[in-house]
Amino acid sequence: MSSIADLLSEAQSCANTHPSKAEGLYKQILSSTSASTADEPPRDGDQAQNLRDQEVALVKLGELYRDQKNAQGLADVITQSRAFMSSTAKAKTAKLIRTLLDYFSSIPGSQKIQMKTLTDNIAWAKSEKRIFLKHSLETRLVSLQLETQQYKPALTLIDTLLTELKRLDDKMILTEVHLLESRVYRGIGNLAKSKAALTSSRTAANSIYCPPSLQAALDLQSGILHAEDKDYTTGYSYFFEAFENLSSQGEDGALGALKYMLLCKVMLNLPEDVNSLLTIKLALKYAQLRDVESMRAIARAHQNRNLADFEKALRDYKAELSSDPTIRSHLAALYDTLLEQNLLRIVEPYSVVEIEHVAEMVGQERQAVEAKLSQMILDKVFYGVLDQGRGCLLVFDQPEADNTYGAAIKTLEQVGKVVESLYAKTVRIA
Repeated sequence: MSSIADLLSEAQSCANTHPSKAEGLYKQILSSTSASTADEPPRDGDQAQNLRDQEVALVKLGELYRDQKNAQGLADVITQSRAFMSSTAKAKTAKLIRTLLDYFSSIPGSQKIQMKTLTDNIAWAKSEKRIFLKHSLETRLVSLQLETQQYKPALTLIDTLLTELKRLDDKMILTEVHLLESRVYRGIGNLAKSKAALTSSRTAANSIYCPPSLQAALDLQSGILHAEDKDYTTGYSYFFEAFENLSSQGEDGALGALKYMLLCKVMLNLPEDVNSLLTIKLALKYAQLRDVESMRAIARAHQNRNLADFEKALRDYKAELSSDPTIRSHLAALYDTLLEQNLLRIVEPYSVVEIEHVAEMVGQERQAVEAKLSQMILDKVFYGVLDQGRGCLLVFDQPEADNTYGAAIKTLEQVGKVVESLYAKTVRIA
C-alpha cells in the first residue's frame, strides 16, 4: 500500500487533469485517520508527518470542490474532517475550519448550505467545549444571516453572543459582533440602535490593536450612518479613510468605499468633483471599472439635470447600482429630487397647464406625474390645485403673509399690560 505522502503527491499531480481521481485519492488519505481518532496525538516523526500530509489533503480537497463549485461536497468535507480535527490542537482546528469555510465565498448561491454547515459545526464545537471556535463560527453565521436579510434570527444570536463575550471580555470578537449588530439594526431601519451599537464597537476597538480591515469596516459603517442622516460631508471623510485603508491593503472592499465617496459628491451637488476625484493616485486603478463608470454616468445626468439620462444610467448599470442597498436608497432619493426640480422648471411659467403636457415634457407616465405633483402641493413645494375633471394643474402665486392678526395680538398684549398696571396703581391708592 502506498504511503500517505505518495498518495498526496499523486493526487496533487492529477488534480487539474483528472479531478475525480484526485478526489478519490484525497478521500483515501483522509479515511486513514478514522482508525486512529481515539488514539493519543502522534509522537514520532513519521506519524507527525502523516498528520501534516492529511491536513494538506483536507485543504486540497476543499480547494478541489471550490474550483468545481461543489458546495455540498465542501460541506461534507468539513463534516467528515471532524475525526481528524479531534486529534489536532484547538488553534489549528479553528484555522482549518475557517480556511475551508472561506472557500464557500467563491461558490455562488451557497449561502443556504453554508448556514447549515455552520449550524452543525457550532453544535459540534459546543459539545467539544471549543468555546472560541464556537464564537468565531457564530459570528460568521450572523454575517451570513445579515447578507440573506434574516434580521430577527441574527439579532437573537447576537444577544446570546454578546452575553458570552462580555463574560469572557474578548474585545476583538466583541468589536466584530457590535459592528454586525449595527449593520443589522441599520438593515431593519432602526438608526438610533445602529449608532449605539457602532459606538459600543468603537469603544471595544479603542482598548485593543484593531486590524486595518476591521478599522476600515468601522469607518465604512460610520460613513453609511452619517450618509443616512444626510451628513454627506462627514460621511465622505469616513469613506475616504476606509478607501485609503482598504486600497493600501489590496482589499476588495476598496471599490465599494470609492463608490460611496463618489455618491457623496453627487448628493452634495458637486458632480463636477467626480472626475477630479478619480485622478488621485489610489483611485486611478479603479477609474475604468464598470462600477466607477456607473457613478460617472449618474454624476453626468445629475450635473445636466437630465432625468432621461439618469433613468438610462439606472437601466444600463442596473447590476452595479441596484445590488448595494445604500447606493440604491440614496439614488432613489436623488431621482425624486431630480424629478421635483424638472417638474418645477416645467410648471413655473404657467398659471394653468395640462397634466398630460407636463408628463410628456418630463418623459414620465401621467399617473406617476399626477401623484408627484399632488405630493409636492401637500409638501408646499409650490402652491396649486389639481383639477382632475379638466386634467389640468392650476398654479398659484405664493401667498403673502398677512401680518394683521399678529399685529392685533401684539396690540392686545400691550393693552393687557396697561390695564394690569392701572389696576396695580388703584390698589395702592385705595
